Amino acid sequence: MIHKEGPKVIAITILTVTALYFGLTYLLPGLFWLFAIAGFIAILFTFSFFRNPKRPVSNPSNNPILAPADGEIVVIEKTIEKEYFKDERIQVSIFMSPLNVHVNRYPTNGIIEYVKYHPGKHFVAWHPKSSTENECSTIVINNGIKPILLRQIAGAMARRIVTYAKVDDQVLQGTDLGFIKFGSRVDLYLPLDAIINVQIGDAVRGNETVIGSLV
Repeated sequence: MIHKEGPKVIAITILTVTALYFGLTYLLPGLFWLFAIAGFIAILFTFSFFRNPKRPVSNPSNNPILAPADGEIVVIEKTIEKEYFKDERIQVSIFMSPLNVHVNRYPTNGIIEYVKYHPGKHFVAWHPKSSTENECSTIVINNGIKPILLRQIAGAMARRIVTYAKVDDQVLQGTDLGFIKFGSRVDLYLPLDAIINVQIGDAVRGNETVIGSLV
């Protein structure tokens, strides 16, 4: 299934590839098959990037905290969350390569307390400064146990963050939170006493991998 953010980009990609194909084959007819294969790969990649596999959560809950995205765990550390909590938290970061599913999903049930978009730079998503200096969107979810913060972060390729959350929304674990286009990462900030179930280097799947639980 294709995510709702995809059809416009896919249509533009098909039109652009088609125009380039006919223009280049007219100028260089001997490279007919090369252009055809390159165009097909570009269109296939775009379809793949906007795929939205259905992974329903059988019993949505406030605890445990599920992975909000597909990707690789690249950071697990104590850090000061400076924007909202302004205290020490456990940061868990998921890097999404261009080959991963890029749908972002709510990791818990709850009410949205805070949403803010920040324009910024575009360091590669695994760069340490990407968490604090890149374009990002911050969402705080009060799940009735302890509030958690999630940050969508654009990477070197990403140039658009889509966030559906609005303050006072009642959200359900596993439903779509948003989308980041073309390479990015998601940071979770959990309480210091949270039990963490993942390790650096682990591959995680949105709505399936348990990141941790609150106590």
